[in-house]
Amino acid sequence: MTIILGASLIATVISRRIGVPVVVGQILIGIILTPSMLGVIHGTHTLEILAEIGVILLMFLAGLESDFSLLKKHLKPSLLIAIFSVLVPLFVYAGMTTYIGYQLPVAIFYGLVFSATSVSITVEVLQEYGKLSSRAGAVILGAAVVDDILAVLVLSFFMSSQETGGNIGLKIVMQVIFLIFLYLAFKWLVTFIFRFVSKLNIYGKYTTVSLLICFIFSLLADSVGMSAVIGAFFAGLSIGQTDMAEKIEASITKISYVFFIPIFFVTIALPINFSSVFEKPLFLIVLISLAVLSKFIPSYLVSRGFKFSQQESLLIGSGMVSRGEMALIVAQIGLSSKLIGTSVYSELVVVIIFSTLIAPFLIKMTLDKR
Repeated sequence: MTIILGASLIATVISRRIGVPVVVGQILIGIILTPSMLGVIHGTHTLEILAEIGVILLMFLAGLESDFSLLKKHLKPSLLIAIFSVLVPLFVYAGMTTYIGYQLPVAIFYGLVFSATSVSITVEVLQEYGKLSSRAGAVILGAAVVDDILAVLVLSFFMSSQETGGNIGLKIVMQVIFLIFLYLAFKWLVTFIFRFVSKLNIYGKYTTVSLLICFIFSLLADSVGMSAVIGAFFAGLSIGQTDMAEKIEASITKISYVFFIPIFFVTIALPINFSSVFEKPLFLIVLISLAVLSKFIPSYLVSRGFKFSQQESLLIGSGMVSRGEMALIVAQIGLSSKLIGTSVYSELVVVIIFSTLIAPFLIKMTLDKR
């Protein structure tokens, strides 16, 4: 833990000195310390839990900082970008891997892995450059959340179809019920809870209750087969509409960015296996290129269709490229269910890590064109 936090601090200082996004430095130093290179840090259950808390808090803070009026205003482009950001990678990867000889279930799974967008990396970069509350930031957040919901629903349908006796209907019904719950929580439940809490004489009551809401929503999302970050984001979005949002954000930001979030970014590369890179370098280059283009192109084109400026459209396209923890979670599901083997899993992880590293650079390049 000491090594990770120290390495994160060094990466932050160096990144700011050379002008690259901090998150890139943290991921790169994590890669250097992983078993595939120096072998200084190794994956443990404790690290996994702390990293999971880090990404949950990151998305909770993203929800807190989101301008709901902007999200609502740009709902249509967000929805359309999300739909194309799921369908294009799904068909491109499934078609390509089927063509080269993978069995259809594995080929479809490839497409599912790269359909989900990991907004946590993008959120960190947008926050660093003060663009999270911009029009483009609102569209990216909205599209990424809808993208993840659609990807998770399609994944649930697909995995249930591969299981003998899997009850796909029940799973989808539970997910729909959870989405309805999120809507009701946003409209009424969170406001009601905060009215009750205001009557209590307890130190840090709003921060404590906010964290409880965040983790409860995350657990509920996970229990119905969705990503925990979806629950965390909507918890933050709901609390962000209250009068205490700024104070809550200030108190949670400190502990999150000092401890939990750096652990997430430094350890995100732990599963990487560089032997896969050297075994199939050309194939991996093709996969990485498709990972970038299959998200960037549809997102850019839809944005332009909705009259966003070229720079805003480039930013939206770049912001949708990252896969990160969402794709890693989906890949892990495939491995644990024995749908894919360790060799395919290693290929997926390498491509996920590289696409995650490319996304912040694309965002920075777009912002530097101002």
